[in-house]
Amino acid sequence: MSWWDNFVIALQGVTSNKLRSMLTMLGVLIGVAAVIILVAVGTGSSAQVQANINRLGTNTITVLNLGHFGGRATVGTETSAGTITLADVRQIENPVDAPDVASVSPVVSTSTDATYSGASDSDAEVTGSTPTYLTASDYTVEAGYSITSSEVTGRERVCDIGQTVVTDLFGTANPLGRTIQIGSSSFEVVGVLATKGSTGVTNEDNVIIAPYTAVQDELTGESQSFSELLVQGKSSATLDRAESEVESILATANDVSVADLPFEIVNQASLVSTAESTSSTFTVLLAAVAGVSLLVGGIGVMNIMLVSVTERTREIGIRKAIGARKSVILAQFLYESVLLALLGGIAGVIVGFVGSHFRIDGVMPVIAPYSIVLALGVSVAVGVFFGFYPANRAASLRPIDALRYE
Repeated sequence: MSWWDNFVIALQGVTSNKLRSMLTMLGVLIGVAAVIILVAVGTGSSAQVQANINRLGTNTITVLNLGHFGGRATVGTETSAGTITLADVRQIENPVDAPDVASVSPVVSTSTDATYSGASDSDAEVTGSTPTYLTASDYTVEAGYSITSSEVTGRERVCDIGQTVVTDLFGTANPLGRTIQIGSSSFEVVGVLATKGSTGVTNEDNVIIAPYTAVQDELTGESQSFSELLVQGKSSATLDRAESEVESILATANDVSVADLPFEIVNQASLVSTAESTSSTFTVLLAAVAGVSLLVGGIGVMNIMLVSVTERTREIGIRKAIGARKSVILAQFLYESVLLALLGGIAGVIVGFVGSHFRIDGVMPVIAPYSIVLALGVSVAVGVFFGFYPANRAASLRPIDALRYE
């Protein structure tokens, strides 16, 4: 008997009891759709986390001065107050001392009120830095220009502002050239930053970026040490080497070993790697949960096939009595179980594809092509695995016993 004959017989078996077949396929459908949708949620969540990390900057290393923020910092066995000076910045900028560093931006920051003509933004983050900070932090100037090196050197009170600040202070009016009050000091708006969004913790659009010299003069006070450094590596491949170069320079400047540096150094590549690892685990767990429902669907296929074998016992006896081999009977019922699982799997792929186009709990699912192939392949495997026992049971019936069955 050809495969086509087996397929036709299997199709007749599936369509002979449409409601029962549809309910059986529904179990497989739910399992396949769940696998595709939940894997898509995991993939979308991973993409969202990575996008949030990338908003912090491109190929960056952040050096946080723990001693500056919290007085004295304890690291290892040492208790010390670390400093990040302008001389350290100059040395890190030197391609001889740090060949893998593209730029370094000293940072001083504070949160204060920003006001303009009666309007206010009470929680704007004021960042004092240099022009390289905008590039390293992945900010784009939408209108006007970014702060310049000459303005940093001249300690000029100018600033670039984010979209949230623009909305809060100016509404739909053009802010360029206007003078805003930051704390008790006046700063001229010379640039408007393009929308960047939120990292999940911080609103990256509620920022005011000004020359660090002006911020020190007007808001934070002069200090011999910066609170933070934003270092941009030349590439993601050399970011670890850039981190080692920065650590070595700061360790020498503070007369401590690298292990005892009183700074927290955050490597973006490490954040991405950790996020990918966590998201991968999360996705696997979601797929495993969905796989359970696919397993339940397979059990449903086995149950219905056992019922089908029982109902068709006399038919099996007649076919074996006229010479049908065991392999022919086995193939007949195996084809039927695989067909049920395959039709349910195809319907599940369609439902999963449609369902993955809706935002779920704030996450926009991203369909992973491998999940479709995997789910469909597993549904066929489920049909074979759970259909083999009923098919083998049918094929093993003795003709005389089958013919006597009532």
